[in-house]
Amino acid sequence: MPKYEPKQVVIDEIKSKLEKAKSVVLVDSRGLTVAQDTTLRKVLRENKVDYKVYKNTMLSFAIKDTSFSGLSSFLFGPTAVAVSYDDPTSAAAAINKQFKTMPKLEFKGGVVDNIVYDAEGMKAIADIPSREVLLSQLLGSFKAPIASFARLAAAIAESMGGGPASEETPAEA
Repeated sequence: MPKYEPKQVVIDEIKSKLEKAKSVVLVDSRGLTVAQDTTLRKVLRENKVDYKVYKNTMLSFAIKDTSFSGLSSFLFGPTAVAVSYDDPTSAAAAINKQFKTMPKLEFKGGVVDNIVYDAEGMKAIADIPSREVLLSQLLGSFKAPIASFARLAAAIAESMGGGPASEETPAEA
């Protein structure tokens, strides 16, 4: 069996993950204990993020001529890859939450919506709330003016003598 066949399997695995990815985050996890690494993997798995350490040469071959090719400047030293398939910010946010307990963990860079970010950019993206939180904030902002209008209309009706809507039927009145 030629030497390049097992490597091609790894490259194809990376490519297939990147094709489905909403975001990719590269981190340097040097200095983490086994317990910390296990915790990190568990947290990422709970957030539906695929996390794996690959050789930089394999990553280089896999990202060549793709929208992820900008990551090649971050491929130095040990590199762990976190791939998110659903929420573009979930990988960065989950890793960012672990920084307090894992000070040796650090962002290298990443790609979100085909835009390459450095470590500082990934920290900024990690602070963006999830899609569900943003939607609930949006709906809350829609609801507030409508509720205020309803209270105002009820107050005007009450002041004009209409009073609040009673539970009596017209026959009982």
